[in-house]
Amino acid sequence: MTRAAADPSPGRRAREVYACYDDATITVYQAYPPEIADPAVEAGTFVAPFSMGRMTWIKPSFNWMMYRSGHATKEGQTRVLAIRIRRAGFTRALLESCPSHHDRSLHATIDEWRAALRAAPVRVQWDPERDPRGDPLEHRSIQIGLSGPAVHAYVGEWITGITDITPDVRRVRAAVRGGDLAAAAALAPRERRFPLDADAAARVGAD
Repeated sequence: MTRAAADPSPGRRAREVYACYDDATITVYQAYPPEIADPAVEAGTFVAPFSMGRMTWIKPSFNWMMYRSGHATKEGQTRVLAIRIRRAGFTRALLESCPSHHDRSLHATIDEWRAALRAAPVRVQWDPERDPRGDPLEHRSIQIGLSGPAVHAYVGEWITGITDITPDVRRVRAAVRGGDLAAAAALAPRERRFPLDADAAARVGAD
């Protein structure tokens, strides 16, 4: 599993994006059954039976993906994929987004928010980040839901490669089950604060 250097900063704010990234790409995670994961890994992007007509949620936080998939044990989520996408695509998704829930700091009224939600091809929400055991932390992690033209751009333009990291996930799960949280943390990717574009940060309500 590719790892980035640990962020030297002493703490995180409530809403910041932490991820593995390089100059060109950022890694996000998704979990699927084998019938979707296998063709995607082989093709290097999502192909049938992946549905382009459904909202697909991407997550830059490894620990949140572990929590969501039950460390690759939940039905339909037994294969965890690390998807490298273009940073420009990630930023575009944020710029075209609307929060899943009304946030008065972003939309003054419910009606204004509902209109924005109907028009936006991307939804974002900030959920409590998780530790290796899946327990909630005080700071929050972003989840990004892509629909319509955003899904097509994701599949056809943004993805640069897909890696099946299920064996790594199982090793993390074994460490957690054995009570060795230090080992679980050492096996996880080292995520750094992602430098959000100022307009994108404002759009999603990031700190």
